[in-house]
Amino acid sequence: MSNDFHRWLIAEFRANRGALSGMFEGWSLAVLTTTGARSGLDREVLLGYLRIDGNGVVVASANGADRNPAWYHNIRRNPRVTVETGSETYQAMAAIPRGAAYEKLFAQVVAEAPGYGDYQAKTTREIPVVVLHRIDERVKGMGDWLVEVHQWFRSELRTLREQADGLVNGRATAIVRPKPDLAQEMRTHCLSFCTALRRHHVGEDSVVFPSLAARFPALAPAIAQLAEQHHVVARLRDLIRELVDGFVPGESDPVRLRTELERLAGELEAHFDFEEQAVVTALNATAAAPPTA
Repeated sequence: MSNDFHRWLIAEFRANRGALSGMFEGWSLAVLTTTGARSGLDREVLLGYLRIDGNGVVVASANGADRNPAWYHNIRRNPRVTVETGSETYQAMAAIPRGAAYEKLFAQVVAEAPGYGDYQAKTTREIPVVVLHRIDERVKGMGDWLVEVHQWFRSELRTLREQADGLVNGRATAIVRPKPDLAQEMRTHCLSFCTALRRHHVGEDSVVFPSLAARFPALAPAIAQLAEQHHVVARLRDLIRELVDGFVPGESDPVRLRTELERLAGELEAHFDFEEQAVVTALNATAAAPPTA
C-alpha cells in the first residue's frame, strides 16, 4: 500500500467517522498514532481493530510479511499511543503479551478474524498481537496507588526531619536539653517507615515490575534500573534506621543527625520521583488500585 493511498484512507476514515468504502467497507479499523523509534515524530497507521476482553487489540501482521511492521518497532520503543476508532479517540499503553497469554490471545484473534491465521501461515515469524490498555484518568489505578504509598513515605520522612529540627532547636536554645521521648518518637516513626518501605519494594521486585517489563519492552531498561536502585534504597533504609537508633540525647550531635537525615531522605525521594516517572502511567493503564480495607 503506497504512502499516498494510505494517507487518503486515513483521511476518508476520519471524514466518515470510521467508515470506509470500496474493498474496506464494513471493516473494523482504527488509526494508531505512535512515536517514531528513530525520528521521534508522530506516525499514523490504519489497522484492523478488535475488541477482546474489554480492550482494543491490533495485530502486527504486515499481511504475512517476514518482518514486523514499523509501527510495532515504534511501540517497543515508546508504548504510549493514540487510538482513533471513528467513534472515539483515546490514549493507551500498548502492551505485548508473551507465552501462554499470547497463545490465548492469538487464538481469540483468529476466532474473530480468521484472516490473521492465514497471515501467520505465510511467515515463520510469530505475528505479534498488541493490547491497547486505555489510559483513563477518571479511574484510580495501581499507579495512583503507588503515588499514594510514596506520599505516605514522604510524609514519614518529613516527620523525621521535623523531629530532627526539634532536636537541633532545643540544643541551640540552651534552655532545655533535647527530650529523651523525642528521640524515642523518632525511633518509632523510623521503624514504621523502614518496615513499610521494605515490604513495598519486595512486592515491586517480585511481582509488579517483572510483569511490566514483559508487557512493555520499552520500560525494561528503566525497570532494571529501578531494581538496582532498590538495593540502594535498602541500604538507605538501614542507614536511616541506624542513624536514628544511634542518636543519644545529650551526647550525640543533633546537627549531624539532621544533616545526614537530609542527605539520605533526599536520595530516597529522588528514587520515588524516578519510579513514578517510569511506571505510573503503565500501572494505571493495566491495573486498578487495590481495594481499601
